[in-house]
Amino acid sequence: MKLFKIFILTIIFPTVVGAAIHKFYASTTKIEYVPQEQSVQIITEIFTDDIQQALSKRNLREIHLDSKKQTPADVLLLRDYVFKKLVVYLNDVKQEYDYIGLQYDVDRVKLFLEITNVSSFERIDIENKILFDTFEDQQNIIHIKTPSARRSLVLDKENPKGLLNF
Repeated sequence: MKLFKIFILTIIFPTVVGAAIHKFYASTTKIEYVPQEQSVQIITEIFTDDIQQALSKRNLREIHLDSKKQTPADVLLLRDYVFKKLVVYLNDVKQEYDYIGLQYDVDRVKLFLEITNVSSFERIDIENKILFDTFEDQQNIIHIKTPSARRSLVLDKENPKGLLNF
């Protein structure tokens, strides 16, 4: 019996400790088509410490978000980074979106974006490379909602693009 307990502990202990040490890297992007407003509304949520690390590495200086040290330049770097890393095509046409603002929520930052003058679409292509340059195991989860359907994609470094037909 004692040997069995030791065997179980040698199997379970490294697994539990390894799980506690490993951090999960993910962002979530919610895309909703609102036909009455002819807009596609986008909310991207990213862990604040992860995006700070990526922006600091990319810009070779310390970036501060959601603190008293945050500057307008830091927010602009965040916005520009997301604009470069998150690309949306509707019916094979690359879309420009408007930056609505951001909000901090505990340990995440939410960016609000909008694509206007969208009367309809049958196809959406999404490229989301947020944090792929910083974290090898980063995953970007995309949820898309239209009045008639809900779909999801999980994008990673090997597959940063997804396509859905409606």
